[in-house]
Amino acid sequence: MASALLADNEAPGGCLPFALRLEQEGCAEHLVAASQLETMQLNITSRCNLQCRHCHIEAGPSRFDEMDRATMDAALDVFAGGGFGTLDITGGAPELNESYERLVTEGAARAKRVMTRTNLVVLTLPQHRHLPALWAELGVEVVCSLPHYEQRNTERQRGPAVFEAAIEGLKALNAQGYGLVSGKVLNIVSNPGGAFLPPAQAAAEREFRTRLSERHGVCFDHLLTITNNPVGRFGGFLEDKGILSDYLARLYASFNPQAAAGIMCRTQVSVAPDGRLYDCDFNQAAGLPLRFERGDLLIQDVAQRMAQNGATAGMALLAGRSIRVGQHCYACTAGAGSSCGGATA
Repeated sequence: MASALLADNEAPGGCLPFALRLEQEGCAEHLVAASQLETMQLNITSRCNLQCRHCHIEAGPSRFDEMDRATMDAALDVFAGGGFGTLDITGGAPELNESYERLVTEGAARAKRVMTRTNLVVLTLPQHRHLPALWAELGVEVVCSLPHYEQRNTERQRGPAVFEAAIEGLKALNAQGYGLVSGKVLNIVSNPGGAFLPPAQAAAEREFRTRLSERHGVCFDHLLTITNNPVGRFGGFLEDKGILSDYLARLYASFNPQAAAGIMCRTQVSVAPDGRLYDCDFNQAAGLPLRFERGDLLIQDVAQRMAQNGATAGMALLAGRSIRVGQHCYACTAGAGSSCGGATA
């Protein structure tokens, strides 16, 4: 896996290790998580109906790992007891987990804000066509992935015959008021088609809004630009092309201290399908879990600590923790920054 090349004690192309760069830039405090975490991200399956070339967790139809109900219940208990505000449900295609609807319904009952991520194409499958109506009923925020407003650019990443299905998915969401009515939030995530940084988020949003409206009659609220992270399938692509070091050097040269201040790992924790905890889903792809006295830290460990010693004791395992980093972290601090919520600076 390409992540083997990205340990923080290895610095291809003369790049400083990420932790040392933060220290030199006076940003060392960003290597520690906040004392109060805001977001719990649940990656509930690596299975997906698509197999996108940029996917950092290498999701696809041949992946069958998924979060079971007991792990979901432990996560919801920690969420409620730990003072989190946002529940972020992702995958793979999270809709393919057999317990997805139960999770999103119970999450909506406990969380101030529930976000569900979708590739849009999955909404055109007969067994999932009802989901936009369910999301609207529950007040769930929808974050959909659409690499580009041009069919050829999207299908270059996602494969043939997916663009029209994605537009159909967007129209189904618009039909439920998403992107049109206050409180029914529809955000689009876009990422570059290759080994370069995304354009300025505000300018890209204007372009997406115009093109999607004029050509397809589709509306949305915000565009979130994300830099391709050099791990997983995209990392493998870079390695195969012999340009991994060049891409890292580009990210390194574009380091922005202001973007470093907003890195998502400081205010969130990511839960993998098997319950293992990570600072973010990029660390999940890179194989950098949070550590515990018995090995990798699981969400079940935090839930058990809460049950035995109280919420504060349980959250002490997560809040204020040292963040694990690697050279791939330069993707989140390059240019305007990048996170699951888009640009950070």
